[in-house]
Amino acid sequence: MNKIIAMLLLSMSLSALAQPAKEIMYVGTYSVRGSEGVYVFEFDRKEGTMHQIQSVSNAKSPSFLAVHPSGNYLYSVDEGAEKAGGVSSYTVDKKTGKLTYLNSQSSMGSGPCHISVDHTGKTAFVSNYGGGSLTVLPIKTDGTLGVATDTVQDAGSGPNAQRQEKPHVHSATLAPDNRFVYVADLGLDRLNIFAVNPKASTVKPASIPYVTVKPGSGPRHFTFHPNGKYAYLVEEITSAVAVFSRDAKTGALTLIEDNVKTLPADFNAQNTSADIHIDPAGKFLYQSNRGYNALTIFAIGNDGKLTKVGDQPTEGKTPRNFLIDPKGEFIFVANQESDNITIFRRDQKTGKLTFNGQSVKVPAAVCIIMPNL
Repeated sequence: MNKIIAMLLLSMSLSALAQPAKEIMYVGTYSVRGSEGVYVFEFDRKEGTMHQIQSVSNAKSPSFLAVHPSGNYLYSVDEGAEKAGGVSSYTVDKKTGKLTYLNSQSSMGSGPCHISVDHTGKTAFVSNYGGGSLTVLPIKTDGTLGVATDTVQDAGSGPNAQRQEKPHVHSATLAPDNRFVYVADLGLDRLNIFAVNPKASTVKPASIPYVTVKPGSGPRHFTFHPNGKYAYLVEEITSAVAVFSRDAKTGALTLIEDNVKTLPADFNAQNTSADIHIDPAGKFLYQSNRGYNALTIFAIGNDGKLTKVGDQPTEGKTPRNFLIDPKGEFIFVANQESDNITIFRRDQKTGKLTFNGQSVKVPAAVCIIMPNL
């Protein structure tokens, strides 16, 4: 009898191990058209579908999200907060993926639009688009956010009088080694480079403190190649991408391709580029275009330079952020103005995408992330 019980217990254990881990997705939104705040979904990889399991009330436009490296906490910028913007923290239930609100702090500037967390999980970096500043917040051991420990205020303007009348800090991206943070200022056509002190939650200018791109191009989001040697910048206003090589020792960037066009030559309507990501294998780069409403696909050469592969319509209007899943099999696109997330299967050899017919309703979807729980 004991042998039978032991075999049953072993069978149950093996069955549990065979069950795939839950794949949870979080979606940030603007507080319009009935949006409830932050949405939580479970992804069924076999079926290629998303199923909502929670929405967390936040009426202050929790637009952009970041997950703590432990997977235990999630953070949102509260872009629509009154006066100075805000940042909120949430605990993550590792079994279900559901969120519980923890606390909020001021972003020390208006219109926060991006948040990132350093690899140690001790520091958050908030980009204030309206205020033109970077704010650094400490993260406590319980996941809550502390009062700002550092801020950097940009000054100046760019040649585009409508979009670049003053600084507009749009993103802060940690280097793969966590030693530097790269801060894109759309208003100044500049990437500022800061050395990071994660223990003190402070920054200081790197030895080479910034790199500039073509005037009027409008830096927005930034990403690194998996090999850490190359980096890529969305140029929002000109709907282009800039390519850099990176000195790992100093953090300095060298521009090797600038203003690489993403739109077809015959497209003449209004467009702004938004998000940028590289597949896990480092073979293809994708950039979202709002107006043309498509993802542009580039092949990445051994020298880091780009060759255009094609364009994939996003089956929605105004694609903001998008997500390449960690296995590189799917891409999920947050279409802000059509209030939906669309799902594409990805050919890992060619980089091309195929719409799988799934469109998930989410009001004013802005940001979509999938942490490893």
